[in-house]
Amino acid sequence: MLRQPSDRAEGAGASTIGADTPQVTARAKVLGRALYAGDIKVAGMLHGKVLRSPYPSARIVSIDTSAALALPGVKAVLTGADAPRAMWGVHHKERRILAEGVVRFAGEEVAAVAAVTEEIARDALDLIRVEYEELPAILTTDEALDEEAPGLHPGRNNVAHEIRFTRGDIDAGFAAAHVVHEATYDCHAQYPGYLEPMGTVASIDPDGRLVVWTSTQSVTQARLRLAAALERPISSIRVIQATTGGGFGGKLVEDANNLVAGLLAVKTGKPVRVVNNRLEDFLAACSSVPERITLKLGMDANGIIVAKDVRIVAECGAYSGLCAEVMHVTAMRSDNMHRNPNVRSHATLVYTNNPPHGAFRGFGGTQMLFALNSHIDTMARMLGLDPVEIHQRNAIGRGEVSIHGWQIGSTGLVECIDQATQAIGWKDKRNAPKPAAGARRRGVGMAAAMHVSGNRTIGNWDGSTVVVKVNEDGRVFILSGECDMGQGAMTMLSQIVAHELDLPLAHVQVLAPDTDTAPIAIGSLASRVTIAAGNAAIVAGRMVRDKLFALASQQWSVPPDSLKLQGGFVFVSHAPERRAGIAELARLHVWRHGGEGLQVSGTWDAKTVMHDDNLYGNIAPAYSFAAQAVEVEVDTETGQVTVIDSFVSDDCGKALNPTAIHGQTNGATVQAFGWALYEQMQLEGGRLMNGNFADYTMATADAVPMLRGGFVESNDPNGPYGAKGASETAILPGAPAIANAVYDAVGVRITTLPITPEKVLAALAAQRAQDEEARHA
Repeated sequence: MLRQPSDRAEGAGASTIGADTPQVTARAKVLGRALYAGDIKVAGMLHGKVLRSPYPSARIVSIDTSAALALPGVKAVLTGADAPRAMWGVHHKERRILAEGVVRFAGEEVAAVAAVTEEIARDALDLIRVEYEELPAILTTDEALDEEAPGLHPGRNNVAHEIRFTRGDIDAGFAAAHVVHEATYDCHAQYPGYLEPMGTVASIDPDGRLVVWTSTQSVTQARLRLAAALERPISSIRVIQATTGGGFGGKLVEDANNLVAGLLAVKTGKPVRVVNNRLEDFLAACSSVPERITLKLGMDANGIIVAKDVRIVAECGAYSGLCAEVMHVTAMRSDNMHRNPNVRSHATLVYTNNPPHGAFRGFGGTQMLFALNSHIDTMARMLGLDPVEIHQRNAIGRGEVSIHGWQIGSTGLVECIDQATQAIGWKDKRNAPKPAAGARRRGVGMAAAMHVSGNRTIGNWDGSTVVVKVNEDGRVFILSGECDMGQGAMTMLSQIVAHELDLPLAHVQVLAPDTDTAPIAIGSLASRVTIAAGNAAIVAGRMVRDKLFALASQQWSVPPDSLKLQGGFVFVSHAPERRAGIAELARLHVWRHGGEGLQVSGTWDAKTVMHDDNLYGNIAPAYSFAAQAVEVEVDTETGQVTVIDSFVSDDCGKALNPTAIHGQTNGATVQAFGWALYEQMQLEGGRLMNGNFADYTMATADAVPMLRGGFVESNDPNGPYGAKGASETAILPGAPAIANAVYDAVGVRITTLPITPEKVLAALAAQRAQDEEARHA
């Protein structure tokens, strides 16, 4: 079913499911009442600052902290020698909280200070004397893969991870192809760009436990990492999510901010606040994974894909973090979007002395979908076909099983493509004659994408648990460990429980994730929270209803199936005058023989499997799809590319909250514009040169058109009321849609991002030189 964003207001019906609903956290934020990590103040709190390496590769000869320790107001100066021996990381435990002996990237944490004010802590950093012996730095993947290159990490070469797989008969597929095309695409790193830099307050409670308020996407993962890195029992650590001002993957498990804060708190016995400024965050946060993708694709004369061969070289920087998982997505996720029977992939993750990369919105999908969609557009022109036709002919269908064993319970991909292209007048604009004169040329481009809603790859659980507690006034608390980082998880949970209990949304409150009280949760990643926690909320809501019915049934001596729950009351269907409010029943649930508070725990786990050793298996309960069509204008005199129209169509299964999904789509679209056209982390000799928002160019309001979009509701059988994830898919098609539109406008194919004016002018000059050479041949 196609759908435009709804205009219904919250008050239009008892349930807000499917209605435009303001975020339940919005009022606290706009009134300045929301407490971010940097806002938290604890009596006796110290302020922490971190000294970072100025070199991408160096041996630490000595560190003299005496002058810093002598500065009045300084309470601690820590180095790697003061930190636990444990290493931390994801695939490889390879990183210390504070570097010891060697630094591997410019910006690595070398020492940490705690002082009574932030200013004193900053001054103390200037008094720490570190003697370095600068070492040769490995700054490119080609250098790292050289046979004679030294390993960044002891006892290993510079290959952090490698993936190889083959399905079908690649050689036979290419032999049968009508056309074969091969090209290489380069994708660069993108900084997460969240409004709130990383921040943490860590404290030791009266019982000696470490209490951490932090900006995070997963309190459970944060606690596990703190326990491992600080060598403490898990139960001795409590992590509370502070209001989180955006994450985009960067606040998952790869930053050292809360580790440093925790270490300073443990060593001083005092509360310590560590909040990054923007430059510190640029240096400390993981940017997206840069990749070079060589793609070879074969198609028959009708545009049916018959073979796909991929070679990927990805760079993780100095530490691997989640890069292996990101590269895994690049290597295989897009294969599942099509019916192609023959695929082969070889992906290599490489260490360098550049700052670490890692998780980012889209999680490896953006890189491959830039290459694949650019490739399909090129081959469509080779075959004389519309790329829309090729995408739709190859699109996997509902009920099909992909080449990697993914079971497609729902898909609106074909409808998304139709909706997006029709919205910008695709056929008329694409078929219109190109002007022979004039500096400004227009073109249209489109791209399609696929993403997961959940992912059973962290371990053999992809579920969620939601606790619902009914208070004596009939209002409800929800406890969940899933984190809201601005995407609307708290609103979604509130909507579902309010719907199940037929309560006003204002009578439902989601408590902040807290590892002491909330159930274990994987966290906000892989677009999983709506489908996993949403389904768990349905389970919990219905458990509450059943308990209310059981109690009323006992009180009134009527069967439970004769009862209804509506408008905050339980009543007998055939005798509605026999009724009791939820508040009355909640009190009665306590104040009776054998009574107890009305609280339930509902758990839902996806019926999926972990992939096998051959990377085969249905790893997600649902799969999301999207398509985008854009129109651009290219100034052939300046090389400037301007997006003048954009429409994103998102298959979200069921739009539980159209306003929230529309906001997520718009945000993802602008991030895609930034990656495609503007953003680039400038490194010179391994050092970041533009770690601020003045020099790191992001897409601003005047750089984007009025953003338009719509939904396709494919109603997934596994989703809560049919819903799927809708926060990441929309970032995936933006860059290739723009690249394809640039080609349509001026006939040059840009395969290295970002698409800067300099690259466009260089490509146009090369095109003119080639045309001139052809005329004289």
